[in-house]
Amino acid sequence: MEQKEIKSLSEIRSGQKVKLVSIEAGRGLANRLVSMGLLPNVEITVINNSHPGPFVISVKGSKIMIGRGMAHKIMVCGCDYEKDHSGSGRKS
Repeated sequence: MEQKEIKSLSEIRSGQKVKLVSIEAGRGLANRLVSMGLLPNVEITVINNSHPGPFVISVKGSKIMIGRGMAHKIMVCGCDYEKDHSGSGRKS
């Protein structure tokens, strides 16, 4: 089994989808992010990660603007792993 590469959300390019692995922040920020729907295994789509523009993500159909410092503390992995290894596209 391959290991999933874990990165901070701030490293993900616009248009990519990822899954939340963990939040590496203090209790206050972690609770704030959880209240916005950022829970483990939730799928996140990065809408805009361009400098100097805002960092915008989509979670459960809602667009959320977060600071880059917050994005740096949200650890994610690619969610294409299941699609690539599900066997649905394999030829026998």
